[in-house]
Amino acid sequence: MIEIIKTMKEITVQELKEKIDKGEDFQLIDVREDFEYEMSNLGGTLIPLGGILIEAEQIARDKPVIVQCRSGKRSAAAIMQLEQQLGLTNLYNLRGGILAWAEEIDPSIQVY
Repeated sequence: MIEIIKTMKEITVQELKEKIDKGEDFQLIDVREDFEYEMSNLGGTLIPLGGILIEAEQIARDKPVIVQCRSGKRSAAAIMQLEQQLGLTNLYNLRGGILAWAEEIDPSIQVY
């Protein structure tokens, strides 16, 4: 049996900034923990990774959903869970997470 490995869709912080600037319709989900979100966030809906499947009804099915964390690892894990368990196909991982956003878009944002 041959297993087909799908590549996860990704979006760069520049592409995210363009979507925000153009007012495009998408949902941003932040899968970090509460204390991380309070320190700095991009205005997304906070659903920590541990509760992503429990809170899945909050995730849009009818528009692109960009999932972000600190570096892109937890958001990738969240996307894998949502794709495998719920069959969602509208998910994009924010490559580099909030660290990339701070480095490339907004150096004033607090990161750790």
